[in-house]
Amino acid sequence: MSIFIRSFLNVVWFGGAAVGIAGLLLWISSLLRPNRPNKEKMLTYESGVDPVGHGWSQSQVRYYIFALLFVVFDVEAVFIFPWATQLERYGAFGLIEMGAFVFILLLGLIYAWRKGVLRWV
Repeated sequence: MSIFIRSFLNVVWFGGAAVGIAGLLLWISSLLRPNRPNKEKMLTYESGVDPVGHGWSQSQVRYYIFALLFVVFDVEAVFIFPWATQLERYGAFGLIEMGAFVFILLLGLIYAWRKGVLRWV
């Protein structure tokens, strides 16, 4: 058996043990905990106010798009930081590549801005 497969098998064994122990502990706690359901305990609780109406409300898509744009530009910072720390090593080629990367992201930002996604209304 190769060293790689043996190392991978160790990870599988430890992962299986972790899942097994977690499942065992959850099962034991379900046996030991008190279980006395009633109508008030099953009622939805929202900041001390009794719920009114049904519990389903659809969120607007623009909030998800706004969050996705945040994630995209947050990941951009993850790519730019290592490049900025090693700027001398990459030289002019790295500068051109990062310029192209930032330009493409800037085009995406301009597109989102023109579509009105960045308006929080």
